[in-house]
Amino acid sequence: MIKSHPTIPRWQEQLSKAITEPSILLKHLDLPLTLLESALQASRLFPLRVPQVFVNRMKKGDIADPLLRQVLPLHFEMENAANFVEDPLQETVTNPLSGLLHKYHGRVLLTLTGSCAIHCRYCFRRHFSYQDNNPGREGWKAVWSYIREHPDISEVILSGGDPLVMSDNALSEFLTILEDIPHVHTLRFHTRLPIVLPDRITDPFLACFENTRLKKVCVIHCNHAQEIDESVITAVNKLGNAGFILLNQSVLLRGVNDNAKTLIDLSQALFKNGILPYYLHQLDKVKGAHHFEVPVETAKAIMTECRNTLPGYLVPRYVSEKPGEKSKILLEY
Repeated sequence: MIKSHPTIPRWQEQLSKAITEPSILLKHLDLPLTLLESALQASRLFPLRVPQVFVNRMKKGDIADPLLRQVLPLHFEMENAANFVEDPLQETVTNPLSGLLHKYHGRVLLTLTGSCAIHCRYCFRRHFSYQDNNPGREGWKAVWSYIREHPDISEVILSGGDPLVMSDNALSEFLTILEDIPHVHTLRFHTRLPIVLPDRITDPFLACFENTRLKKVCVIHCNHAQEIDESVITAVNKLGNAGFILLNQSVLLRGVNDNAKTLIDLSQALFKNGILPYYLHQLDKVKGAHHFEVPVETAKAIMTECRNTLPGYLVPRYVSEKPGEKSKILLEY
């Protein structure tokens, strides 16, 4: 058990002690060390990072555990696959200022940080140049000017990395500036932390947003019902009670959630805890993640089964993202 230093929030201590060595992860889960060499090689391309509290939800000795598959570096990542590239969404084209992406009408996304609590092996930004999108204080002034000069922007999305790895003080500073821009009405977080590091949802964090005039939306990223334990339930309940609209987005991943029962169980577990399924993403073709791809026709059959079982409001929109399009592409089935 992690004991909190009296001056360091528990979540920050957990973050600092995340597992970053493949050998430690394999040993903890009683997995064969024959996996180590390829895990080390793949982690040189994209480092391993996973909080202990997330690892604790994995089944020991099970190489096919759906949570483990999301974080364990594998030899597949070193293979070149056709049409899998470093920037599958061509975000550099929609990156007019350091730290700001403007892809869709009415909203902008701010990459507040390049840091995450967890490195998902399928991450579409695993090659993203966060160094080039670290604007510094002067650069952020340009970002605020950009938003002020575009009155059509009504929503600001905080992303990264993961915005919730930032301190409460830093987030409060961003909030204060956004509240002073009259045409901004909605603040949206895209975050994995309520799932992988639920102790991040502290009372001081929630107090930062208690009196904001902005509509608060939190889009959580959860791919499997096994990710939801009592600590996660406590965290999302706190967010809901604090007035956050809670949505979930998942990625369809081979070997993780590529069957109807798993997705149905996930939707039901989310809804039970006040979260609405929002998007199910077809995998973005990012280099190093081809082994997670589920064929679209297979996915459509899975989604048909989900639709025939679940009420409509629990069926996530099955979507893909294509560079240059004005919205996500809804995949009909």
